[in-house]
Amino acid sequence: MSTTLFTNCTLFAEPYGNVIRNAYLLVKGNTIAETGPMADLAFPEDAKVVDASGKLLMPGLINGHNHCAMTLFRGLADDLGLNDWLHGHIFPAEARYANPEMVYWCTRLAAAEMILSGTTCVADAYFFSGSSAQALADCGMRAVIGHGIVDFPVPSVPDPKKNIETVASFIAEWQDRHPLITPAVFAHAPYTCSPATLRKAKDLADRTNVRFFTHLAEGRQEIEMIIDPQGTSPVRHLAALDLLGQNTVCVHSIWLDDQDLDLLEESGTSVVTCPQSNLKLASGIARIEEMRRRNIVVGLGTDGCASNNSLDMFKEMDMLAKIQKVERNDATAMPAQSVLQCATTGNASLLHLPLLGRLQPGCKADLIVLDLATPHLTPFYNPDLLVYAASGADVHTVMIDGRIILENRKILSFDLQETMARIAELTQTIRQAN
Repeated sequence: MSTTLFTNCTLFAEPYGNVIRNAYLLVKGNTIAETGPMADLAFPEDAKVVDASGKLLMPGLINGHNHCAMTLFRGLADDLGLNDWLHGHIFPAEARYANPEMVYWCTRLAAAEMILSGTTCVADAYFFSGSSAQALADCGMRAVIGHGIVDFPVPSVPDPKKNIETVASFIAEWQDRHPLITPAVFAHAPYTCSPATLRKAKDLADRTNVRFFTHLAEGRQEIEMIIDPQGTSPVRHLAALDLLGQNTVCVHSIWLDDQDLDLLEESGTSVVTCPQSNLKLASGIARIEEMRRRNIVVGLGTDGCASNNSLDMFKEMDMLAKIQKVERNDATAMPAQSVLQCATTGNASLLHLPLLGRLQPGCKADLIVLDLATPHLTPFYNPDLLVYAASGADVHTVMIDGRIILENRKILSFDLQETMARIAELTQTIRQAN
């Protein structure tokens, strides 16, 4: 069993958001074994010692919603509304260019961006999900991967009658196959999936004990787009189909009224908000403060970088805090500590990965090391500064499952230059076609 000892650090500690200065953290295997002040440290034998002087150790960030392979489409269709962006540009591009090779290499590119900006776990949702799973496993990233389901032909499922069967095969292949990979079900949205398909997708998730994800209430007029609506709002549509519950994660969830919030709260349904994508597509601002006060579990995600265009969760945290304050005209709304929890323990909870998001003995050793010796992080009084001043560029070291995969901003787990070269080839194909 490998042992790694981080010494002389500032430690993000309990109660959540406090810090211990001049601290240590000991990792044995893939688990955090000890934390505390340096004065209490008994040096273990045969440990790799990492001197973290001038640096902060904090939980790895969790990206609660992403379409990793869409890195290929970053900047391809900017400054468009949601419907035009999706139906006029993204769906056609996916139909033309998505294939197992594209998904594998573009997911590796996303992994590089996330690792370099401090994300240690991602909830991915796309097609050819076996390729996504292999790419993230090869990169050393932890992931919950939802295979996409829609009711029209897509490259990975040319016959939509086989959409549930295809996802069931993916789950069977990857469930318990790799310690970092957890399969899931991703029913794209109620406007791309019929009520019958949504029910079958949720039943598959429940039977196989995996998470059920869907986009919901992203646009103001979404109820008018829903296939055979069973209620007067997207949330009430899912409620009528008996799809809400503790195994359901609704992504975006912007256009909700009080009754919708009641249904989410009563059912135990979780929400992932993606503020930068929602702002860029002019989709709206979710009622996150109201959700938080109702004890609805809220996570934070970047969405795919075709609509963001960044996968930096530090940027996402900053945006979440500020837009909630402006929306409510209240500077005390969505305090930094709540935002940090959305990106760590909140996402861990809704992904059913309770051993992530904290630096406590017994938790998984998914952590990041930030360089505090920079002008914009000086002085460092408390972790609130991470939300308002830090960026992914401050990440120095990343450990996932007890393995250091980024050190001194160099990726160790895979060849980044190889990945960049393959992306350049794929990009050239798109340039030539356009």
